[in-house]
Amino acid sequence: MTDPYTEQVVEKPRSLMRRIFRRKPWEIATMILIALGVVMLTQPFSLWLYSWSLTPLLIGTFGFVIVSHFPD
Repeated sequence: MTDPYTEQVVEKPRSLMRRIFRRKPWEIATMILIALGVVMLTQPFSLWLYSWSLTPLLIGTFGFVIVSHFPD
C-alpha cells in the first residue's frame, strides 16, 4: 500500500496470529524434529531410542505438511 501524498510504501502492522504462525521458524523446528527421529532410528546404542524413533519422525513429517501452508 502506498501513501498517496508522499508516494512511500506503507506497511500495515501484522496481527499477532500472523507473527506467531510464520512459516520459516516452524519449518526449521519440524526439520529438526525429523532429523532427531532419523538419528534416533540409526543409532546403535539404545533400544529405547530406536523404539521411540517413529514418534518424532511422524510428528515432524505431519507438522511439516501443516506448516508448509502457513503464510510467509
